[in-house]
Amino acid sequence: MPSKVVAVIGASSNRTKFAKRAVRAFTRQGYTVVPINPHERHVEGLKAYRSVLDVPGPIDMASFYVPPAIGEQVIEEVARKRIPEVWLNPGAESDALVALARALSIEPIVACSIVAIGQDPYDL
Repeated sequence: MPSKVVAVIGASSNRTKFAKRAVRAFTRQGYTVVPINPHERHVEGLKAYRSVLDVPGPIDMASFYVPPAIGEQVIEEVARKRIPEVWLNPGAESDALVALARALSIEPIVACSIVAIGQDPYDL
């Protein structure tokens, strides 16, 4: 059975960023990780994409690690890609973003996706 495909929105090669820790956490747990960042070519040795719309094939989950203003720009692409599971991690959420997601028929999970998969974000 193929592993779940996770798009890490805002994935970064900066080791101090939680998005980089998320890439490592999901990879350790056996997920297929797709870094999304228009300013990165590779993250943790994985090809990075400018947008979820550039990723071939389906994506099962999107985990947001960008400021809400950026998330508001990206959420429409997530809806167009029909990504069924969306996580807004601490610092990525806002009332406006949640409302926009819901208007696009997305029910976001507002919580830390790293903790949800059983990893300690401070130990990555």
